[in-house]
Amino acid sequence: MVGALLISVACAGRGQASPAASPPQPSTPTPPAPTPSTARADSTLTWLSVDSAGRTVTLTLEATAPPRAPSALINGYRAGEARITVPLGWTVRWQWRNADSLAPHSLVVMVQREKIPLEGGRPAFSNAMSRMVTSGLSAGVTDETTFVADEAGWYWLTCGVPGHALKGEWLELRVDPDAKTGSVQVKKS
Repeated sequence: MVGALLISVACAGRGQASPAASPPQPSTPTPPAPTPSTARADSTLTWLSVDSAGRTVTLTLEATAPPRAPSALINGYRAGEARITVPLGWTVRWQWRNADSLAPHSLVVMVQREKIPLEGGRPAFSNAMSRMVTSGLSAGVTDETTFVADEAGWYWLTCGVPGHALKGEWLELRVDPDAKTGSVQVKKS
């Protein structure tokens, strides 16, 4: 059964970034929406919480680099393996930590297009990024941000360091006008 586990937590903050132009990249199709046979609720999910009265979704996010992994993971997922859904008009808060001792990482919300971006650029929503988007945060550094998901659509929550998103350092973010609460769907491996 497709679903999501919702847990309460709270955090707030802000970030900044500088946009940069990107050379052409290889085409990457938008992943299909999970269906009951390809998605599952993650019963160990503890990094998303919902405050329905406050119309807020809070995310606790961390980049890690397991040995022999093709890229760093965001909360254990990569290449769209997890989809975060947020109701239109809700506030999104995240606390972000780079736990990868070998490379810098960042986060930025970008509009999904035909191609995964080479590097972080202009965020889709005002303030929807960590500090140092293209240079990344070093190991152990944290950042917090708050933004309003004020436009429905499909987005990437991606690492903005050049080349990292192309290696799979991204999750999906759906701002859904029909959603009643925040949730996460995890695709089966």
